[in-house]
Amino acid sequence: ALAGRTDVERTEHVVDDQAEAERRGMHGSPTLLVDGHDPFAAPGTAAGVSCRLYRGTDGRVGGAPSVAELRRVLGTPGGVDRAAGRAGQGRLAPIEGGLRAVQQAVLRSFATTGAPPGQAELEAAAEPFAVPAARVLAELATEDFLTLDDTGRIRAAYPFSATATEHVVQIADGPTVWSMCAIDALGIPVMLGADAVVTSTDPVTGDPVRVEFTGGKTTWQPTTAVVYYGARPGTGPAAAVCCDYLRFFTDRATA
Repeated sequence: ALAGRTDVERTEHVVDDQAEAERRGMHGSPTLLVDGHDPFAAPGTAAGVSCRLYRGTDGRVGGAPSVAELRRVLGTPGGVDRAAGRAGQGRLAPIEGGLRAVQQAVLRSFATTGAPPGQAELEAAAEPFAVPAARVLAELATEDFLTLDDTGRIRAAYPFSATATEHVVQIADGPTVWSMCAIDALGIPVMLGADAVVTSTDPVTGDPVRVEFTGGKTTWQPTTAVVYYGARPGTGPAAAVCCDYLRFFTDRATA
């Protein structure tokens, strides 16, 4: 699966007790983590060191994911496909150093209040890891899980923005939030498992675009609306490289 790939670093760990399995996020042997996340584990799967079987898309069961499945979760090397979402590396922070705990505290605050958490809440999330919240935030920003302003305050935590954008998401029974881009806006209802209404505008015509998530179904107004996916050349955080390009358009012509 890694043939010809120079952009992936692979490490191996032997896990031989339940405590370490829980700490590392191991869901049976063998477990593959991509940037700290198990892409093959169903939600709620318990950690453990027992043997593990994988069912392929063809229904066959084996002791490891297929090469095709591995290539799918590892993504496409280079190019625009690596622009959105931490250069294609996924947005789930590693468990180590309190990164995931603080990241989830930030996302939970946005999802429930529409704003980033206060300092006390951040410190509470980082405390079990014996590291200051500011240090964790700085590392999360370095790895492009979120962005900070010049004073160290949270400016955005993908998919949420702390400042107004053209992409507005009204979460059912929840707050109204801004998203960093069109793709993030579409991802918020899915991430939260909630109904929502996404509103934005076509940057060419100024006409509105509305997407409703209701009971697992999605409707678009206008029905011809599309999302453009692209990025400017170079490297950097998604907020700088591609968020301005990931927009809603009323049809393919304006896109």
